Amino acid sequence: MLIANRGEIAIRVARTARALGFPTVAVYSDADRFAPHVQACDRAYWIGASEPRESYLNIDRIVGVAKAAGARFVHPGYGFLSERPRFVEACQRAGLVFVGPSAENMERMGDKIQARATADELQVPRVPGSAGAVKSPAEAASVASKIGYPVLLKAAAGGGGKGMRRVNEAGQIAAAFEGASREALSAFGDGAMYVEKLILEPHHVEIQVFGDGKGGAIHLGERECSVQRRHQKVLEESPSPVLNQFPDTRPRMFEAAVRITKHLRYAGAGTLEFIVDGEGNYYFLEMNTRLQVEHPVTEWVTGVDLVAMQLLLAAGELALPTEGPDRSGSSVEVRVYAEDPKNFLPAPGKIGVIDPPSGPFVRWDSAFRGPGEVSMFYDPMIAKLSVWGPTRAEALQRMRVALDELRIEAPMAPDGTREGSLKTNLGFLRRLVRNGDVLAGNTTTDLIEKHPELKAPPGGAPGREAAIAAALARMLGQAAVTQEGESGVSHSVWSWQARREGARS
Repeated sequence: MLIANRGEIAIRVARTARALGFPTVAVYSDADRFAPHVQACDRAYWIGASEPRESYLNIDRIVGVAKAAGARFVHPGYGFLSERPRFVEACQRAGLVFVGPSAENMERMGDKIQARATADELQVPRVPGSAGAVKSPAEAASVASKIGYPVLLKAAAGGGGKGMRRVNEAGQIAAAFEGASREALSAFGDGAMYVEKLILEPHHVEIQVFGDGKGGAIHLGERECSVQRRHQKVLEESPSPVLNQFPDTRPRMFEAAVRITKHLRYAGAGTLEFIVDGEGNYYFLEMNTRLQVEHPVTEWVTGVDLVAMQLLLAAGELALPTEGPDRSGSSVEVRVYAEDPKNFLPAPGKIGVIDPPSGPFVRWDSAFRGPGEVSMFYDPMIAKLSVWGPTRAEALQRMRVALDELRIEAPMAPDGTREGSLKTNLGFLRRLVRNGDVLAGNTTTDLIEKHPELKAPPGGAPGREAAIAAALARMLGQAAVTQEGESGVSHSVWSWQARREGARS
């Protein structure tokens, strides 16, 4: 199997492939010649220059390498070509099995306007807005006046916050439309826009689904991904705190997600994304036709390897059950980035020391095994850190300890000082998992804007002493007390084991 990606996702896919007996082929650019994902696979092939368009986005070159290597399967990971119908079609023409959904499904659900039409067809609630693309600022203004301000102008082929503008009043429409359309055309090659009602203080909840391509489908629970910066997720968890407040909403969302997946005759892993308001109403947003970055959260609470499911389905060896797996406990994931926490802009640079946390129920997904460099050419994510606990409070406590233990530093200069000024969001994440709204489960998409103190310099951030104290408290089964007077929870070894076994039984 050729893995058409790089970094931590390529390593993660290779690990499961090896366990299932799939020999793996890596691809790499100039910048990744000595990258860990190259070492993680059985063979590796150079595919071009460091710029993504010359390498990881070069369909012809990747397909050519797959054929030359004698690969039978191609796994796209996420990002890059993972949601490009043209890549699926190129693989099929070359006699390769694409590990993922069909090109038709990608086209239908990748275009947000078509996805909204599918939701309408199946009577799944969606955010109020235009039925299709709006061709001019005047048409956008007409829709906005009917549904009421504020609204969002969104790119039909968009993602990651690109081609999106908030509009609070009619006078802002023209400039926002032109700017968003221009940005969408540059990023996606398509400047089509649509209008959507902006739900204030929403929760972003997504349902993990898996289809067999024949009309069968299951769900594997939900993830709440409300904590975002620049419209990109930074903390994810399962189960969703907001759905815990509205127990009747959760099964309705599960049913809607599975209904859409079955209707599409969808094959493989996918995610249905919804907005949930403060009254428990839910609205369909879009479908991601690939594995999600935050999939470890679902794997923790279900005990299922989603990549293994993908590979077995592609190989014709998966018999999909009629019901999804049971779920137990709570999982939280954060994304560790090389970025300036004051503005969340990428800050590529060299890493001299990276000392990840470890211990029971702690998972570290990263392409860094030691000194390395966060490249200017690719996403600045250093790692994903995820944990599991019998309860949400215990999972968050475990995350606090793990983040306190994590050490990332710039290289050492000859004079004994640190070389350069490596910037990461580690201090931000430590403050985030101690934030009162996060602890209470009030995680709306504007949480970071409501708490500007999260971006403050780390002054007084917990260090190694706090990590040692938390670890001792956990070992001794005593109540841990975190910074700022936050009450901890009991961490008796026996209570953990008993709760885990009780949850499983």
